[in-house]
Amino acid sequence: MLSNKGPSVMAIVNRTRDSFHDHGATFDFEPALDACRRAIRDGATWVDIGGVPFSPDAEPVTVAQEIDRVRPLVAALSDLDGLTISVDTWRSEVAAAVLSAGASVINDTSGLADPELAGVIADAGAGVIVTHSLAAPRTHLPTPHYDDIVTEVATFLAGRAERAIAAGVSPDRLVIDPGPDLNKSTVQTLELLRGIEVLNSQGWPWLAAVSNKDFIGETLDRRAGDRLPGTLAATMWCLERGASLVRTHDVAATVDAVRMWQALRGERAPAYQRHNV
Repeated sequence: MLSNKGPSVMAIVNRTRDSFHDHGATFDFEPALDACRRAIRDGATWVDIGGVPFSPDAEPVTVAQEIDRVRPLVAALSDLDGLTISVDTWRSEVAAAVLSAGASVINDTSGLADPELAGVIADAGAGVIVTHSLAAPRTHLPTPHYDDIVTEVATFLAGRAERAIAAGVSPDRLVIDPGPDLNKSTVQTLELLRGIEVLNSQGWPWLAAVSNKDFIGETLDRRAGDRLPGTLAATMWCLERGASLVRTHDVAATVDAVRMWQALRGERAPAYQRHNV
């Protein structure tokens, strides 16, 4: 699933009418497929397809509707070599449908809230991203409280990772996600990210899913379309602290930032050399 040549870049493509970032720009099939192809050209090696927003304020989406949104896009991409396809869902029925169509990872933002999900993933020999969130899927959690958010998130993720493994998911196909913004205030998310290195001690690769999120908007006083500089700063912070995978709406800029970071670390050669050569 993950590259051994450095951090992987995951492109976000949402087939939703009410995405907080693109407001439905990739809801229709052809724009969604074009967005996937553009992301791959821009350097993404992973595409994460969603059919239901995380926000409980978005429109309700039935299981059948979600499958109709995501499965055709998965199928259209399934023959591309070297591309990891994940689907952002918490529903075991949706997971079964998309894994049979060619997806290889389920990105579950609910932390295995569906008790059948881990088994479905295991039976397909697929991978899973297990995310920290406290509320049931698509429900509000007003004023979330943590006594020690770093420890509590790490403990939650360790427990859910073990639950996935106990259900038969291969340990080398498991990624954890601390869930910035998910059932967390801006101050809580910043505190979590300041201590995020604790995840490295668990031994699982972890995902930096910070792209354009509200904690960036509230920290910088920027609306969703103006959060790219803050997103890149937060992404680089996570990479410096051990993230293996970054999730982004802005693939070209993120790929450039990751490659420059790798070059500065001596892990990537320049594309070419002309200056003072």
